[in-house]
Amino acid sequence: MEAEIETARKADGREPSGRKLLSVVVSAFNEEAGIRKFYEEASRQGRLLDRAGWDYELVFVNDGSKDRTGEILRSLSAEDPEHVRCFFLSRNFGHEAAMTCGLDHAGGDGLVFMDADLQHPPECLGPIAEKLSEGYEVISMARKSNKSAGIVRNVTSGAFYWVLNRLSSVRFEPNASDFFAISRRVGKVLRRNYRERVRYLRGYVQEVGFRSTVLSYEAAARFAGHSHYSIRKLFAFSINIILCFSNLPLKLGIVMGLFSGLLGFLLLLYTLLTREGAPSGYATIVILNCFMFAMLFFVIGIIGQYIAVMFEEGKDRPIYIVDEALNYREAGEQ
Repeated sequence: MEAEIETARKADGREPSGRKLLSVVVSAFNEEAGIRKFYEEASRQGRLLDRAGWDYELVFVNDGSKDRTGEILRSLSAEDPEHVRCFFLSRNFGHEAAMTCGLDHAGGDGLVFMDADLQHPPECLGPIAEKLSEGYEVISMARKSNKSAGIVRNVTSGAFYWVLNRLSSVRFEPNASDFFAISRRVGKVLRRNYRERVRYLRGYVQEVGFRSTVLSYEAAARFAGHSHYSIRKLFAFSINIILCFSNLPLKLGIVMGLFSGLLGFLLLLYTLLTREGAPSGYATIVILNCFMFAMLFFVIGIIGQYIAVMFEEGKDRPIYIVDEALNYREAGEQ
């Protein structure tokens, strides 16, 4: 993959003398209303990078859009072949897979990952390039606030990071988003070693180490459209993330077993001390049985979720499939 990137970079004329290349990876799914506006804003900021000695490319990944997103991207790639690279996936593989496609094919010395809805402000490209020039290899972008998300999502997002940081040995930056930047060296590590099918790219970025920093930004209002993540999808995604970064839930079975044993021992003492034989009362027996079975099925459910993740990894299917690539010479299955 590294050789393919270098070949494509030179073949497409992306090897400017004495200049670094900043690759901006953008996942797009049904973004027809805002994708051109994003291009205009990102291009304007990209041209400002000239002063700092950076060239730029916009790597768009069309994640199986059903609207005119693909048509607009074709137009942009024809209008600006020097800076626009487009990849069309064969179907909708999901945001993580689309970002991985961009990671695999971006040829920059620095890689920036962001969404196309302008909630991730292109104005941050300049400060990001400065941090990369200073030698930072991982730049996490932390939201100061996200007014468009609403109270429920802001609260649940904070709660999710609180739980994840207590279950995982990896320290995750609170309020980190899918907006982040990495160096070429970190990109190489992610391409070679982080190929899980159940993915959490922003988590991998915070796990790899290297010299890192955090920049804050104000999440802008969504330019157009709506979020493609429902509460149900976010909950399922959050569960998968916890399972991928922590085995602590599996140990709940031990804790619950000890608790059940302690409860049984206390009931035994109660029986012996009161000398009334078995605890009287139908309700007591029913409640205890329901409680024990609830704990049992809860633990079985946790084990089942881990097995489901292992099953996905065991199938070893491609993370994504590229149907077509524009302004790029090498593309295919990964």
